Amino acid sequence: MTDHLHANCDSLLQSLSDYLDGELSDEMCREIQQHLDSCDNCLAVFNTTRRTIDLVRVSPEAPASLPHEIRERLFKRLDLEGFLKPPEA
Repeated sequence: MTDHLHANCDSLLQSLSDYLDGELSDEMCREIQQHLDSCDNCLAVFNTTRRTIDLVRVSPEAPASLPHEIRERLFKRLDLEGFLKPPEA
């Protein structure tokens, strides 16, 4: 992967949450969509993130029903550690 393409991937990944939340300008959304159309790796990250968000929205209790160790690993992998609550006794 070239440095230019890698920089575009890094930029997209940093903006992915805002893109999914609809908080970016139309111009920025077009740029991200063009990148997703040409980068299979970023498209995979986008699709996985979008599906994860959709699953949580449909079943907000689902993450709490996971065993604590699995839930902790998932939240750390998604860089959501700030949302982790200690296990209930």
